[in-house]
Amino acid sequence: MDKQAIPSIPGLTRSILLGAALAAAMAVAPGAASANMGDKDVARLVSFGGACPKCELSGRKLAGAHFMGVNFSQASLVGSDLRDARFMGANFAGADLSRADLSDSQIIGGNFSGAVLVNARLRDVEAKGVNFAAANLAKVDMRDTSATGSNFARAHLVEAVLQDTELSGANFSKANARGVNFRDATLTGSNLGSGVFDNASFRDADLTAANLAGGAFSGADFRGASMTAANIAGVDLSRARGLDQDQIDSACTDGATRLPSGLVARGRGCHKGARVRVAIPPAPPSPPAPPAAPRYLVALEH
Repeated sequence: MDKQAIPSIPGLTRSILLGAALAAAMAVAPGAASANMGDKDVARLVSFGGACPKCELSGRKLAGAHFMGVNFSQASLVGSDLRDARFMGANFAGADLSRADLSDSQIIGGNFSGAVLVNARLRDVEAKGVNFAAANLAKVDMRDTSATGSNFARAHLVEAVLQDTELSGANFSKANARGVNFRDATLTGSNLGSGVFDNASFRDADLTAANLAGGAFSGADFRGASMTAANIAGVDLSRARGLDQDQIDSACTDGATRLPSGLVARGRGCHKGARVRVAIPPAPPSPPAPPAAPRYLVALEH
């Protein structure tokens, strides 16, 4: 008994079947999928679901793709085009997105902990509540991005550009942020505790009620920064630049605060400082079920 595939499947149906087959292949056999998948095939996959850990998708054109609850942990997307993509509850922990372009994308509840985003572009991105803990974000471009409540704890941010970025309530504790450009950024209620911010620029930034305790700020530029109720108690700012007495008087200081020559800490405690409430980003929607295995029509010839 011979089996012969029916040749008259409409073009649209063939595209849908191919997309489902590739999605299923990525979920079941990511190695094989990455070996045989071309850019045209990837373009058909408008929405990704399931798991593809350690996938090789470097240089792929994935602009506008939707990643719904996917597991791309330790995947390689070096130099990939992810502009205008949507990441809903996606896991990219340990993934390599060096030089990838995620501009204009939306990331809701994403996990990028330990990921590599060196020289990546995340301009004008909605990244509220995203986990970037221990990620390598050296020289990343995050200008005009909204990252309210995001976690950058222990992240490597050397020479990153976070200019005009919304970072209210963000956590930078123990981050290495040497030379970061925070100019015009909003850091209201953020935690910079025990981080390294040497030679960083906070020029015209909003540090209202931010916590700087335990941080290193040698050579940091605070010209024009708002420091109302910022906690600088015990902080060594003796080598910081651009500070004035009005900023110090509006901040929360103590006798251990060290300041540049000519400035005085008057010991204004933080218990009377302003309290800032940061809205917690909503939880991401439940991920969709993975695609079913494709079914093919065959003609039986006796």
